[in-house]
Amino acid sequence: MAGCGGGGGSADTVSGIAAPAPSELSAAAELGKAIFADTSLSEPGGMSCQTCHQPDKGHATNDVVQTGVVTGHAGTRNAPSIGYLKYSPNFAYTDDGPTGGFFRDGRAMTFTAQAREPFVNPDEMANPDAASVVAKVKAAAYADRFKAVWGSGVFDDVQNAYDKITVSLAAYEREEAGFAPFTSKFDYWRSGKASLTDRELQGLALFNDPQKGNCAACHPSTGPDARTPPLFTDFTYDNLGLPRNPAIPANADPDYFDLGLCGPVRTDISDPTLCGAFKVPTLRNIALTAPYFHNGVIATLRDVVRFYVTRDTSPELWYPVGAGGEVRKYDDLPARYHGNVNVTEVPYDRPLGGTPALDDDEIDQVVEFLRTLTDGYQP
Repeated sequence: MAGCGGGGGSADTVSGIAAPAPSELSAAAELGKAIFADTSLSEPGGMSCQTCHQPDKGHATNDVVQTGVVTGHAGTRNAPSIGYLKYSPNFAYTDDGPTGGFFRDGRAMTFTAQAREPFVNPDEMANPDAASVVAKVKAAAYADRFKAVWGSGVFDDVQNAYDKITVSLAAYEREEAGFAPFTSKFDYWRSGKASLTDRELQGLALFNDPQKGNCAACHPSTGPDARTPPLFTDFTYDNLGLPRNPAIPANADPDYFDLGLCGPVRTDISDPTLCGAFKVPTLRNIALTAPYFHNGVIATLRDVVRFYVTRDTSPELWYPVGAGGEVRKYDDLPARYHGNVNVTEVPYDRPLGGTPALDDDEIDQVVEFLRTLTDGYQP
């Protein structure tokens, strides 16, 4: 589940505008807050937007893949965090290729468009159509408030009412400070109110070093503008050649592949060079959101960093090994798309059997730095 709610400015984007305090929520955002937590809005009841986006888990969950309210239905992707998501631009093609958008494949062009899908996804909240969602909101305890905000006749037109549900969710995620508090140790260090340890500082240096971790190439540790703290994502897409995850039920079919930008969920992109690419996530609160990557295949943060630096030097650590000793690299991609995997940037540019860009202690230092990105730090 990639988000039941959204946020953004008047054009569904936010650029460096600080979120107001919770006490300053607009009437529409207060409605969105109620909708976000309403477990009656699934079929059968029991699942809300917050079910998959829990504040104490970095606005994600710790499940391998999102599990819908219907028994036996399971999704194919790990639920991403929706923290700081309001800063994502709308989907567009730029000089850097596809950028922005929502869900792991960017198929929702805007934040409010994203809010429409989970309600009627059979693997998530499983309502048969928008009309059933509107009927449940009409019967909710906050229905009178909904009419007070959006007009007494708002429920007379199903499409209009459904639009207002998604706009309310967008307002909540835009305005609620808890979705983007910027209260990590790293933030307090930037403002001179906390100190990073020597190992955390060394981890940051390795994170930034283009010849070592090179993490900042996709996860910039500087802000996009003078008003916005670092978001630790450039909102682009990358193909990492991840191992296949047998815990995903769909993967029991050897012919099934999740190709990100070019399907099977997204259907409007036909460029084969984009197959297997997924959106670069923020690293804020990354210590809370295990397991990792779009398929939840790696369980720990340390193993994420270790995968980056040993994927090509020691692929047998991550991929199946055949009876003859051959390693089946990139086994979650059809062979025709193996050429799309990022093998040119540091730390992926090391040869088989070569020395990884980070040694074990340096991996630990990077992880120590990443843990400073968790919100709620008390200086």
